[in-house]
Amino acid sequence: MLLRFQMKWVIGESDAGKLVRDFLKEEEISRTALTDIKFKGGHIQVNGEEVNVRYRLAMSDELTVIFPSESPAEGLLGENIPLAILYEDEYLLVVNKPAGMNTIPSREHPSGSLANGLVGYYQRSGLQATTHIVTRLDRDTSGIVLIAKHRHVHHLFSMMQRSGQVKRTYEAFAEGRIPLDNGTIIAPIGRKDDSIIEREVRADGQYACTHYQVLARHRAFTYLELVLETGRTHQIRVHLSYLKHPLLGDDLYGGGLSFIERQALHCRKIKFLHPFLKKEMMFTAPLPRDMGDLLKADLL
Repeated sequence: MLLRFQMKWVIGESDAGKLVRDFLKEEEISRTALTDIKFKGGHIQVNGEEVNVRYRLAMSDELTVIFPSESPAEGLLGENIPLAILYEDEYLLVVNKPAGMNTIPSREHPSGSLANGLVGYYQRSGLQATTHIVTRLDRDTSGIVLIAKHRHVHHLFSMMQRSGQVKRTYEAFAEGRIPLDNGTIIAPIGRKDDSIIEREVRADGQYACTHYQVLARHRAFTYLELVLETGRTHQIRVHLSYLKHPLLGDDLYGGGLSFIERQALHCRKIKFLHPFLKKEMMFTAPLPRDMGDLLKADLL
């Protein structure tokens, strides 16, 4: 049996007398979601009977919203790809993505992505869902990725991201020895004129802010912890290149390939308030082998 996403509430005294529409709006269910429920096969039930959004709720009513089924986008094929799942519940997944895996398929890499692996995993689990990636990582960046299991969950996380409530911590190896023990890089980022991929610091770019702290200084590189205040494409890579300390292995932004053949960047930690359980969640992923081996090999 295929599982569909649903939410349930028992109506308390403070919500008695409200229209279903107004109650669901207060629960952050968007107008678009309500339209989809109405026209794409969803259901709103009170005490097991179908109602519309103009139904007036009474105390102790059990309200159930069954969302429409979701299907993967055409061409997004499920694949049996091992996933390093750090946490899973009915609302979300936290996965440790290896370097060398796309988050979503691209023209150059149409298969083998995290999204392909998720679709395959959902199909094997009997879950009617498509991929909703909350926090993407570049192909060659390793570490934690947060995934919503439903469009509404993704909607809630998107609002949380805009208000800074989803916090990610990265670890990275930057070329050379960064002199300051900590600092903040504020420099606007925009697309480079002659590239569809590369970004650069430019006056007409979007505001971008990166905080960093030096964890250790090694012979060939500085070991950094970084926290993003904004989430621009390639932000850490561009900002460190702007400082003249590009990431080891990041040849797109000036980093050398002598020590590692991909950008030495890893999403180590994520922290957020669970939108349904209402408790703070935190997950960590250790440095992958290539970065860990480099730490051991390059003595202080």
